[in-house]
Amino acid sequence: MGYHAEYNAWKSDPESYWLKAAEAIDWDVAPTRALFDRGDNLYEWFSEARVNTCYNAVDRHVENGRGDQVAIIYDSPITNTQSKVTFKELQTRVASLAGALQAKGVAKGDRVIIYMPMVSETLEAMLACARLGAVHSVVFGGFAANELAVRIDDCTPKAIIAASCGLEPNRTVEYKPLLDGAIELAKHKPEFTVILQREQHVCTLGENDVDWHAFQADTPPADCVMVEGSHPAYVLYTSGTTGAPKGVVRPTAGHLVALNWTMKNIYNVDPGDVYWAASDVGWVVGHSYICYGPLIHGNTTVVFEGKPVGTPDAGTFWRVISEHNVRSFFTAPTAIRAVKREDPNGEFSKKYDLSCLKALYLAGERADPDTIEWAQDILQKPVYDHWWQTETGYTIAGNPAGLEALPVKVGSPTVPMPGYDVQILGDDGHPLKPNTLGAIAIKLPLPPGTLPTLWNAPERFQSSYLSAFPGYYETGDAGMIDDDGYLYIMARTDDVINVAGHRLSTGGMEEVLAAHPDVAECAVIGVSDQLKGQMPVGFVCLTMGVTRDHSDITAECVKLVREKIGPVAAFKLAVVVDRLPKTRSGKILRGTMVKIADNASFKMPATIDDPVILDEIKQALQSIGYAK
Repeated sequence: MGYHAEYNAWKSDPESYWLKAAEAIDWDVAPTRALFDRGDNLYEWFSEARVNTCYNAVDRHVENGRGDQVAIIYDSPITNTQSKVTFKELQTRVASLAGALQAKGVAKGDRVIIYMPMVSETLEAMLACARLGAVHSVVFGGFAANELAVRIDDCTPKAIIAASCGLEPNRTVEYKPLLDGAIELAKHKPEFTVILQREQHVCTLGENDVDWHAFQADTPPADCVMVEGSHPAYVLYTSGTTGAPKGVVRPTAGHLVALNWTMKNIYNVDPGDVYWAASDVGWVVGHSYICYGPLIHGNTTVVFEGKPVGTPDAGTFWRVISEHNVRSFFTAPTAIRAVKREDPNGEFSKKYDLSCLKALYLAGERADPDTIEWAQDILQKPVYDHWWQTETGYTIAGNPAGLEALPVKVGSPTVPMPGYDVQILGDDGHPLKPNTLGAIAIKLPLPPGTLPTLWNAPERFQSSYLSAFPGYYETGDAGMIDDDGYLYIMARTDDVINVAGHRLSTGGMEEVLAAHPDVAECAVIGVSDQLKGQMPVGFVCLTMGVTRDHSDITAECVKLVREKIGPVAAFKLAVVVDRLPKTRSGKILRGTMVKIADNASFKMPATIDDPVILDEIKQALQSIGYAK
């Protein structure tokens, strides 16, 4: 069945469609009904079913004869080590860890924070919680003590599972002082912490700390605890928000059904294939496509501890793909841009046999056409942009290569997936004509696996997502749909700027700048202007080795935007910077840049932890007259 037939099958009978997809999951009590309308625009999926995530990700594969298949490949160019864990070994490890947690009182519904680096044991910790029906909340390893403390107070964990350290190419990050500082700051105190000691740094254990290996020694393994379909699998806090973080709740049954569906239909992998998402378990990509999605579907997943460049060189991605026979590779545009900047001619890719790779998938932020075209040219493979959010947990719009590889339109993540009725709305909430820029919203109900609420914040859930456009989920992104039904994500809604009454997308200007041969990465923001309301300003990072005069490059950038978008853009200002401020997941902090531009005092925002970057932005803005 091709894409259009599949999408229409969902739209004509959503209940039957998702019940059919649910047949791929092993249930304790199978669902007989899919959707439950709880009123007030709140919905649940498969609520009356009973199931266990860990059983579906691990145990069933062992029982079905796949025990000797490798489940996890750990590859760390930082430590220059690799290891492999089979499904049978994973079952033993996870059951043992779950048994030890259970012996210390962790039970169904209890929360457990996981504060760990990119190692195989992190997945084991997630799965051990799932085995018990405990609700895990993974916090990016090395996150500041204050940020960790906020999350401790919000989800009130019974226990925290952590490691002694995390590793970066040029430094070791000691986790224990950060963890201890967070617990001291937090009002809620966990009953105990479990510490995985890494040989690169062994920490001193405190009174409430237990050693990962030692505390498992004398406890029996735990069986899988069956939970209701609506039971929370995990809580994941969104990054980069102001005030209290938003805890996205992921329901167990819908999570299983949806992620399993995506592995073949979107990523086009079969059980046994190696799938690699080069992300971190602290982000939603790591939850969905390093841990759960691949393992539920019976794939081998790669846990990668390193960076795309410099560990040891810009060929690291290609080495991992070649050595481990990766069929489907998923990363962020930022990572590919980093490789492109260091190796613009793709010389490192020529050193490796990449015939195993079927496609590259990009998500996490807008994939500019220049980056996509460069990757297509270097890899000679399809490059699929796709769009989704922490809140949804998987693809809203993408290219369903496992169903039907649709023609790629560079700049578009292609089409909505079954379950998502995507609309472009005007300020009045009415749908707009094709090719018209507006707010991207999704008609309710959202499909299985998407957030049903926020942790301990139902009112905030309503105000954040459901209040702007009644009957719709507000994505916070702006874009348009063309005559063929292809979706274009142009910017965050906040990044649509108003220049002398004209609504313009900063993303469209970024696409133009990224096409300049000397530009490796860029960002466009709107800054306050007394005459026109807002004016666009472009910041560009240059490709390695470019020595031309910066003023010539910026003049060419201005000319390009005016030629491609027109004088209406009023684009007159561009500046070269060494780096752009980013979140830990690699997203450019455009909102922070706007605040810096409009803030004469240049006080450091809490979300930025690199004063060098701040100083670069400050000097850049001063040089073009936008700083006092």
